Amino acid sequence: MTQAQGPLSGVRVLDLSRVLAGPWATQTLADLGAEVIKIERPGAGDDTRHWGPPFTATTDGSKGDAAYFMCANRGKKSVALDIATPDGAEAVRRLAATCDVVVENFKTGGLKKYGLDYPSLSAVNARLVYCSITGFGQDGPDAHRAGYDYMIQAMGGLMSITGQPDGAPGAEPMKVGVAVVDLFTGLYASNAILAALMHARATGEGQSIDIALFDVQAAMLANQATNYFVSGTAPTRMGNAHPNLAPYQPFPCSDGMVVIAVGNDGQFRALAKALGVAPMGADPRFATNALRVQHRAELSPTLSALTAGFTMKALMAALEAAGVPCGPVNTIDQVFEEPQALHRGLTVEQMRPDLATPVRTVASPIRLSKTPVRYDAPPPRLGQDTDAVLAGLKAD
Repeated sequence: MTQAQGPLSGVRVLDLSRVLAGPWATQTLADLGAEVIKIERPGAGDDTRHWGPPFTATTDGSKGDAAYFMCANRGKKSVALDIATPDGAEAVRRLAATCDVVVENFKTGGLKKYGLDYPSLSAVNARLVYCSITGFGQDGPDAHRAGYDYMIQAMGGLMSITGQPDGAPGAEPMKVGVAVVDLFTGLYASNAILAALMHARATGEGQSIDIALFDVQAAMLANQATNYFVSGTAPTRMGNAHPNLAPYQPFPCSDGMVVIAVGNDGQFRALAKALGVAPMGADPRFATNALRVQHRAELSPTLSALTAGFTMKALMAALEAAGVPCGPVNTIDQVFEEPQALHRGLTVEQMRPDLATPVRTVASPIRLSKTPVRYDAPPPRLGQDTDAVLAGLKAD
């Protein structure tokens, strides 16, 4: 394998998914070098092509695809087929016979009537890895229900621990600012697909993968779920405070907010010294993390009064010199202006002939030393590859 090839070079993926969780998984595979063929409805395409504003602008000044679509579909080929027609379904079946992976996020059982479910496709391709992404999985009392990120954040407990605590201004359960359940689901799905591909290559045997947003959200509860299992008490909303650490939250400065993340007692003593109150590091109320969590209501306002006298730049300089982890609360535009973001190349620019300006997306965070990720193509125009892909199919 040469450096010009991605680690998944030679892997062919048939993407029947839309919106975010499935496309996020398949974009990850595309970045790693897989050929991803995205099947879209003729004339409409993936729903997210229309989820705007903002929209891109075409060279003739008309409205292009929504920014939402662009975030999760680079590196793919777009084939416009109506799977509800016999011809469309047959074309997809023939494509599946040439592919290593199928990804779909229809309702449980929704593809069976088209002959595009796992039993049907595995009958013509025994090596096929078939990943189904649904709200609640392939079985259970809720298997028939549709699932959307927002409702799963609520039902899966995330909103119960996100937001200001009861009694504080603006207190209510709060969703996260991006569709984290969809994104985590895409990442779990791509991990599962890679594991199943290894098995298929070793044995010649494909398999189905059942990924549910609800299951993923439960897994995402991580330490908060285990806090409940150990204590028997369900965690609640704490605003920006951390349930297990203190101080570990944003603090005010004269010109913004800085997060201070103290992970051990030595860092707390260094923090106290950097703020000019070294004796606080030995205060019996704050000497250990457990004590600081217990006395959080006294500690946080005391530290806030101290940090408020600093500018963000001055506070971060003092804390970094002392070895105390900290960082600014950036707006999204500021994220991509950070020197570290510029150095790491976190923005990808790609040209698409029909658009007036380059498509900008966020780079993959995966860094591989021998087979780096590839950005071969921008998110496609609807149906741009239909003729080429189907012509290849006829040749097969």
